[in-house]
Amino acid sequence: MKLRSSPASPFGRKAKIGAALCGIALEIEPADTTDPKDSVRAQNPLGKIPVLLRDDAAPLFDSRVILDYLDAEAGGGCIVPAGGEPRFAALTAQALADGLMDAALLQVYEVRFRPEQIRSPDWLATQAGKVERALAAFEAAPPAAGNVSAPAHVGEIALACALGYLDLRFEGAWRAGHPALVSWLNSFAARVPAFEATRFHG
Repeated sequence: MKLRSSPASPFGRKAKIGAALCGIALEIEPADTTDPKDSVRAQNPLGKIPVLLRDDAAPLFDSRVILDYLDAEAGGGCIVPAGGEPRFAALTAQALADGLMDAALLQVYEVRFRPEQIRSPDWLATQAGKVERALAAFEAAPPAAGNVSAPAHVGEIALACALGYLDLRFEGAWRAGHPALVSWLNSFAARVPAFEATRFHG
């Protein structure tokens, strides 16, 4: 299977870490979402990454679907708890962390793609507020660790990738006010070698 992604994508990083934890090998194929000629727009009509290409089936997107598929391929219960409250807690943590990443990305895109004179301070403040509220929620209650056979679940993977993206694009400013999350991320990195292995040094 091939994963269309880019090195800095936090959502692509989610898929890479999930595959590593499930013991599934993926070939990584770069994608340029800003290039109208890139085939990623045919593989995902939204032109977004990551996209998982399978030999005999339709492409899969977005990262949440890909992680669910990887879990199923590994027999279930690998990175997605099988049922009950642990499942819903992990999925909810993933949704919150994904929203954090979306808001962070929108701030980056506003600066990267819009000239300064037409940027919206109110829009940037709205997205920054989403990030701060998500961080506050996770600081108060970091996601519970996965079971013994699965070092991390989808909620943890998503949160780690979100924090990694804040380190990459916002110079780790989140760390000063969130000591519990700093400790949690250090623990995650120690338990999940794929986190460091997928770090983008750009």
